[in-house]
Amino acid sequence: MKIASCSTYIVATPAPHVGGMYWIFVSLRTQCGIEGVGEVYAASFHPTVMESAIADVFERYLKNHDPHQVERFYREAYSSGFTQRPDLSMMGVISGLEMACWDIIGKAADQHVYELLGGKVNERLRSYTYLYPTEGDVYPDPDQPNVYTNADIAAEAAVKAVEQGFTAVKFDPAGPYTIFDGHQPRLSDLDLSAAFCRQIRAAVGDKADLLFGTHGQFTVSGAKRMARRLEAYDPLWFEEPIPPENPSDMAEVARYTSIPVAAGERLCTKHEFARMLEAGAASILQMNLGRVGGILEAKKIASMAETRAAQIAPHLYCGPIVAAANIQIATCGP
Repeated sequence: MKIASCSTYIVATPAPHVGGMYWIFVSLRTQCGIEGVGEVYAASFHPTVMESAIADVFERYLKNHDPHQVERFYREAYSSGFTQRPDLSMMGVISGLEMACWDIIGKAADQHVYELLGGKVNERLRSYTYLYPTEGDVYPDPDQPNVYTNADIAAEAAVKAVEQGFTAVKFDPAGPYTIFDGHQPRLSDLDLSAAFCRQIRAAVGDKADLLFGTHGQFTVSGAKRMARRLEAYDPLWFEEPIPPENPSDMAEVARYTSIPVAAGERLCTKHEFARMLEAGAASILQMNLGRVGGILEAKKIASMAETRAAQIAPHLYCGPIVAAANIQIATCGP
């Protein structure tokens, strides 16, 4: 079996842009007519830039190759240009193309991918949702109360999410992402964050876990101040409390608080996750399968997590193909 062609599809998402401003899908087709689909998570460049990168990687490392050779493909692309280090955009391309290879492999074998990676472990999977604006309110007026700024409205949205079957809800009221990360939370940020946790906990009771996100905004001391305010409401996780560059700093936050630290959406490859595990920086790993290096790389990271009693919660700031890949890796992961 040989891969013959590659196509890329860029899809712009409607407001409120659930899963990103756009999705990048790839389609591989073999000489015998089997199609495999994957998804690339790459937000650093315009999607048309990534379209060219995808074509380049395909031509050099996948065209006329057997799709079963995912390890060979990963190593050649990862080592491209004598790099052999996590290049964020390259890893996104590898992830999407590798995912498409697994789709072909599964279709050729007439098996779910999880059956080819050790078999089903979990009969059911938990699912959480971010709290988004309601339909018709896709562009909330920043000067008016909305799901991002008002704890009561967020609590109402959380109840609706639980009614849909979600067992956890995620929110991040401590302010928007900023390029000038590593700051102290304002007193108003601390108060609003505590109010969100208090109101949502009162609304959902024990029917859903609270997942508190920060987009890596704080200094170590700022993250500790925030954690102290949130512990009374027993969130399931404190997501990326500081920027992800320094695992030892994040480990200091993890040691300080009883709230489990979750992180990893901005990391790629087993090597970056190994440093996080070695430092004790996070006990819940959030690899994004459209960026981390693909399905097999995610399986390796999940196995590493087992050795440190860490859990995985595959991240999904992407579209439905990464969602499907997340389901495969979570189904076969103990």
